[in-house]
Amino acid sequence: MEISGAEIVVRCLQEENVDYVFGYPGGAVLFIYDELFRQNKVKHVLVRHEQAAVHAADGYARASGRVGVALVTSGPGVTNAVTGIATAYMDSIPLVVVTGQVPTHAIGQDAFQEVDTVGITRPCVKHNFLVKDVHDIAGTMKKAFFVAASGRPGPIVVDIPKDVTAAKAAFEYPATISMRSYNPVTKGHGGQIKKALSLLMHAERPMVYTGGGVVLGGATKELTQLVRKLGFPCTSTLMGLGGYPASDGQFLGMLGMHGTYEANMAMQHCDVLLAIGARFDDRVIGNPRHFFDEKRRIIHIDIDPSSISKRVRVDVPIVGDVRDVLQELSKQLGASTAKPDASALKTWWAQIELWRARDSLKYDRSSPLIKPQYVIQKLHEVTKGEAYITSDVGQHQMWAAQFYKFEKPRRWINSGGLGTMGFGMPAAMGVQLAHPKETVVCVTGESSIMMCIQELSTCKQYRLPLKIISLNNRYMGMVRQWQEFFHGNRYAESYMDALPDFVRLAESFGHVGMRIEKPADVEGALAEAFKRKNELVFMDFVTDQAENVYPMIPGGKGLSEMILV
Repeated sequence: MEISGAEIVVRCLQEENVDYVFGYPGGAVLFIYDELFRQNKVKHVLVRHEQAAVHAADGYARASGRVGVALVTSGPGVTNAVTGIATAYMDSIPLVVVTGQVPTHAIGQDAFQEVDTVGITRPCVKHNFLVKDVHDIAGTMKKAFFVAASGRPGPIVVDIPKDVTAAKAAFEYPATISMRSYNPVTKGHGGQIKKALSLLMHAERPMVYTGGGVVLGGATKELTQLVRKLGFPCTSTLMGLGGYPASDGQFLGMLGMHGTYEANMAMQHCDVLLAIGARFDDRVIGNPRHFFDEKRRIIHIDIDPSSISKRVRVDVPIVGDVRDVLQELSKQLGASTAKPDASALKTWWAQIELWRARDSLKYDRSSPLIKPQYVIQKLHEVTKGEAYITSDVGQHQMWAAQFYKFEKPRRWINSGGLGTMGFGMPAAMGVQLAHPKETVVCVTGESSIMMCIQELSTCKQYRLPLKIISLNNRYMGMVRQWQEFFHGNRYAESYMDALPDFVRLAESFGHVGMRIEKPADVEGALAEAFKRKNELVFMDFVTDQAENVYPMIPGGKGLSEMILV
């Protein structure tokens, strides 16, 4: 029996066991929406802006480990979604974004609501497809989900013209897919792993540097076992937080531009570096030339061969799934008679403890103003470190990363690579739907939250009991900090001069609003908010306008050139 292309799309989603599609309707996708309406297996979440649809699908994917799905219409629907697609691409998040397109005969004719979706999205997707034949929909959707989730994950765009969704064909969903041009390597080379183990056993100042690949690859258990067995210090990028338990004594905290003193100094002065699922980006190692002022041997494990030796030359490249490689590395370590140099390691740890004693995250706890760091610390206490935390981008993001101690993976959801303001709340919506019984918190700032504030309406419609923590300093905080440090205190357009009353705004959407202005009220307000388990609570914390994020490495400087408090 032949069915419409629109029904084929929905049947494909059902075959992939998709729970939620985040989207916004429009003319080019109305046949698909009609078929979604006719069934109840795949649930649709109506956002208020297409950017939020992709961010919500992104948050769902990060928290659940599954492929997130978004559905938008042609033209402005697609262009609104591009920011979300680029966000997912930079952080390697598996998404399938189905986009409507004008009818095939009108493509290239400047038709109403037409854009070149394939051309626009090509630089910020793992792959994209334009489906011109109804018979190709099922196979293309199978490829989309396979490519999105395998190898280094990423977003896939499937662009479908309206007439193709109206045309009919028999439905047959492929059980498996084979693509001659796409065969990601998963098993690491045994010889390379042996070389890596030899380097690690001869190290005097070893360091383990982990990134988001550990979380995405589900390698937390393997990483933790290996690091503890070796006795080496471990650090993490912003995206890798939760990949190794933050409370463990071997964890030095986050490294990079706003990383801890001990993590950055150990990274700079190590003699053997084991990099796992990380990419040595500019916010992590600063100036590459400064990084190589110190001689070290580098082992780099990554699923994506193009990430290896991209920014820094490595000595032992290992291409493969991080979990498989770490399992093999641990196996070889267990079978080896060689052991790490205990004497050298003791000396190295003594140096690290001296760096750690600098207490690079200290702040003024006696201030009569609310310090944002204090809010995050109390948030961690009240939630017992068990909440799912999303963030927007800026100072609040860095304070959340520094002061909320993540013990588990997939609990820290933020835009790392693209740095997308407006990401936090829609991502939190996706996280809450992925884990409806868990506590989900969006840490944001008064500038970022305004980017997608309309999603308070979505939260009301779907009864999503998010807790929004706004660290409100009446500035674009990170912009103001850079202007203070590097632009002679010229605060060009960084002051937010017409903010709404967030309490009344939240209440106008049917939620609970709180305004907290005194440090003594912080803990009590948090406790009260989290008692309201079935309500969205918007907490507007009026914080110190002059507070900066420390440590900080200025752009173009090296890891040991930190500005400290």
